[in-house]
Amino acid sequence: MRLDGFGLLVNDMGTMIRFYRDVLGFEIREAEDASNVYLVKDGTLFLLYGQSDFEKMTNRKYEYVKGLNGHSEIALYVDTFDEVDAAFRTAVENGAKPVLEPTTEPWGQRTCYIADPEGNLIEIGSWNKPYEAKDL
Repeated sequence: MRLDGFGLLVNDMGTMIRFYRDVLGFEIREAEDASNVYLVKDGTLFLLYGQSDFEKMTNRKYEYVKGLNGHSEIALYVDTFDEVDAAFRTAVENGAKPVLEPTTEPWGQRTCYIADPEGNLIEIGSWNKPYEAKDL
């Protein structure tokens, strides 16, 4: 098996579409009343799927975390430390919830955390080198 992508089960599709499209720059073409959104971001499938639609499909009820969700994170990469700081400021100015201000960690990565409107954690980080060279 190969990892194909990942998704979030969302409560308010319109709000989440606007956040990922307008605040983080994801290219989303679906309407704000769509029941699911499929997009590819940097070669990875990203899915927003309505919680109620998923419950109907699976004929089950689920419990959803309210507030900050510490079960997972979405990691975004920028090429420079300055871009981490700028991306954090821009995201917060446009409605992201600040979680951790930009900081350079002892292992050399500059990182910060924000949350989307439903509390999912998003890391913005950099090793201060281009994405292609970050793991070398």
